[in-house]
Amino acid sequence: MSIETKLPIDIEYRLQTCTAGYRWVRSRAVARLDSSGQVVRWYGTLEDVHDRKLAEHALRDSEERFRLAAQAAGLGIWDYNASDDRREWSEEFKAMLGLPIDAAPSIDTALSCVVSDDRSKLLALIGAVRAGHSGHRFETMVRIQRADTGAERWMKTAGWRIEAPLGRLHRVLVTVRDVTEERNVEDRIRWTADHDGMTRIPNRTAFVGRLESAIATASREHTYVALVLFDVDHLKETNDTIGHDAGDLLLQTLASRLTKFFGEHCTIGRLGGDEFAAILERTDDHSLVVEVQAALDALREPFTYEGRIVDCQATAGGSVYPQHGSSAAEMLKAADIALYAGKERNRGGFLPFRATMRADLQRRSSMISVARDAARDNRIVPYYQPKVSLQNGAVCGFEALLRWRHPTLGVQAPGTIAAAFEDLDLATGISERMLAQIVDDMKRWLDNGVEFGRIAVNLSPAEFRHESLVSRILERLHRSGIATSRIELEVTETVFLGRGADSVAEALNVFSREGVKIALDDFGTGYASLTHLKAFPVDVIKIDRSFVSNLDTDPDDAAIIDAVVGLGHRLGMEVVAEGIETGVQARYLLDRGCDYGQGYLFGRAGPAETVPSIMAGKRIHVGRSPSIGAKPLG
Repeated sequence: MSIETKLPIDIEYRLQTCTAGYRWVRSRAVARLDSSGQVVRWYGTLEDVHDRKLAEHALRDSEERFRLAAQAAGLGIWDYNASDDRREWSEEFKAMLGLPIDAAPSIDTALSCVVSDDRSKLLALIGAVRAGHSGHRFETMVRIQRADTGAERWMKTAGWRIEAPLGRLHRVLVTVRDVTEERNVEDRIRWTADHDGMTRIPNRTAFVGRLESAIATASREHTYVALVLFDVDHLKETNDTIGHDAGDLLLQTLASRLTKFFGEHCTIGRLGGDEFAAILERTDDHSLVVEVQAALDALREPFTYEGRIVDCQATAGGSVYPQHGSSAAEMLKAADIALYAGKERNRGGFLPFRATMRADLQRRSSMISVARDAARDNRIVPYYQPKVSLQNGAVCGFEALLRWRHPTLGVQAPGTIAAAFEDLDLATGISERMLAQIVDDMKRWLDNGVEFGRIAVNLSPAEFRHESLVSRILERLHRSGIATSRIELEVTETVFLGRGADSVAEALNVFSREGVKIALDDFGTGYASLTHLKAFPVDVIKIDRSFVSNLDTDPDDAAIIDAVVGLGHRLGMEVVAEGIETGVQARYLLDRGCDYGQGYLFGRAGPAETVPSIMAGKRIHVGRSPSIGAKPLG
């Protein structure tokens, strides 16, 4: 004891009070010694420290609750006391860092676990806290590498700077939480928001953002930015014929090949459906054509899916900043116009934007709008041009030609709404109105005893993409009671080409079995081969007017006509010549054995009211003459 040792006394204890309670007191005393070193007296003080002791107990309880709460919440604790430069780490914090439980807490140990890219950020924060520049509360996010496994984890730290009187640093308390899983979820959400899930490349939103950034950079640096849109040529056919899994693989393959070809200097994105895009910075108009065409060549190699060959082909259109637009929206619009032109004129190739394309698109849009209004308002009408036997001049039928009535300009030719026949739904709607009126006209003629022969009706290639084509036409004929043999369907050579040829053949075979005649229009101007004439149920070949108009001056055209007439007859087909305007042309065709003719020589197309008068015994005399335009042999 201090009395025996004569050392100073400083103790805290409780005193019983007269009210049966107690209070905490602090006793401090020093001994007075005589010359022999013996205690002769004690001098001391008694201080009431009850309130302080209660506060300390409360603080200990609070700290215990805090530790328990932190442990339950998965928080690690870093406690720094500046008064004695003492650091304490909780067991949870050491476990987060992958340190042993007996690891000594130190700044160097903690910093050694922080990823190097984040270390400077943490050091700057520590310096700011020490200097009092961080405020009383601070937080940050850093990555650490566990000391035991090397695994990278995300840590979120929140801290409090506790100050002593006069603003001096007294204590720093920091909580640390492992937020790796949360961060991964956030990263996945952000990735999903910016990427296409199927192809794993940027989606439209992210791509447009990058395009805007590229344009801003090019504006500052006075350089170029090229935007290229790629449209997959056969996605729908692949989905329909092989399956959507094959279509998905086609999209993934195209995205992978584009990314590989252009490399890291280019941003590739999927804008939606079958459309992809690329941003090529510092690329001008000339070098763009070369680079994109090379990319299209790289894409073109087919691949196999479950033993089936899948074509991987795309068409591209592009625009260049600043020539074709000053914003992302303008660039996209220009590239889209170029892409549309490419799909029309250069499928499988690349077209850069030109100002004339915009005018062409506006004309097309105007055509479609006008055609849609005409179809809606029942202003689509058939005009009938007679088809004449060259042998006896008898009118044996008519071709129904589309006309439409303009509200102020009157009857218009179909060329003024030509773009409408490329639109599946609109072409089908126009065709339906034409067919309905043709059938009504035929029924009225029959009811009135007018013998009109066979009516030829034109079908556009777009209509063959509609599944209801066959049933729609046959059902209308059956309901009206008109024999199918009175209808002749005219198709151009383009319907025999491409990936939809199988469905075209099926439709034509059904028509043929039902007694409908099939005519091949404009023969010789397209790409149909003799194989197509054998593979499809063609009954009639129509020689295009381009050969007829020059047969008396161009020996080549005359030779082609001779060959077509001979070919048609050998295959058991009727041959019709279009665009006959002179007696010389008619006589030459008659001499060559051509069966029928159409053209201004025999009559222009007219409304249904003109047919009865034409059929009232009117004949055209076609005489004979020496052959013309014969090409010498040898």
